[in-house]
Amino acid sequence: MHKVVFLLLPGLHLLDLAGPAQVFSTLAELGRPVELHHVADLPEVPTAQGIGLRAEVEWPELAPDDLVLVPGWRTRGSAPHATPAQAEALVAHHAAGGTVASVCSGAFALARAGLLDGRRCTTHHSLQDDLARRFPRARVVPDVLYVSDGRVVTSAGIASGIDLALHLVTRWHGPAVAASVAREMVVYARRNGDEPQVSAMLRHRSHPVDLVHRVQDTIDARFSEPLPLGELAASAGVSERTLTRAFTEAAGLTPLRYQQQLRWERAEQLIGEGATLESAARTVGFQDARMLRRLRARH
Repeated sequence: MHKVVFLLLPGLHLLDLAGPAQVFSTLAELGRPVELHHVADLPEVPTAQGIGLRAEVEWPELAPDDLVLVPGWRTRGSAPHATPAQAEALVAHHAAGGTVASVCSGAFALARAGLLDGRRCTTHHSLQDDLARRFPRARVVPDVLYVSDGRVVTSAGIASGIDLALHLVTRWHGPAVAASVAREMVVYARRNGDEPQVSAMLRHRSHPVDLVHRVQDTIDARFSEPLPLGELAASAGVSERTLTRAFTEAAGLTPLRYQQQLRWERAEQLIGEGATLESAARTVGFQDARMLRRLRARH
């Protein structure tokens, strides 16, 4: 069970909240328990779009596996500030091992709390210079969808909050679950500027062939296992030759190459989180690191 707490400040943008909230609620609908909380100083929070939102005024008890996320707000006119108590709660959660995140101008709340000092971060392109000027200890990265640095995750404007949330789902449950959430929401599982912009799980899905989608579903869920072509073909009710031809025409690569790409992407993620090459290779299904080295050299 993960708790996700949205810290709502007056004038927040609805999509900054709704995008990540939809990701996490879809995750719960797919059988991965998530508990959503919306916390504010007052029980009624005005939004930039004129709709009032109901909120809790008491923070839930949080654990290191939980997330606190600050949606962005209208930046023209009088900008809101997190209260000292809210800033303290953000700092305390991070200090206890938890993750904090922001969408768009929500990065300013993290910066004021000192959570961006010495860390890579980002925000909406129109606010990047202002963030860098006002908080010179923050290492602002321009023109990326989101940045993750030391359990502090910041994203650019509006819809990039969906990308941030899918990244966190990947961290919690792996890329297959994140791809399932993305497909349910009919969005791309994108990544930041340091990684492929579109996951292989969706990059090769822009085709209408149901047979191939069903086989891809199997590979997505079991990519770390041995998946002989004959087994995949039998599960789809076609010959190996028919499957190979249909898969290559629709997805642009063979089933084996598709599986290898999924393994490589997951291994790169594990290595980025501190795993050794050998450990990552075995986790994703390779007998040793030799094949992973070849795939990394190819990419």
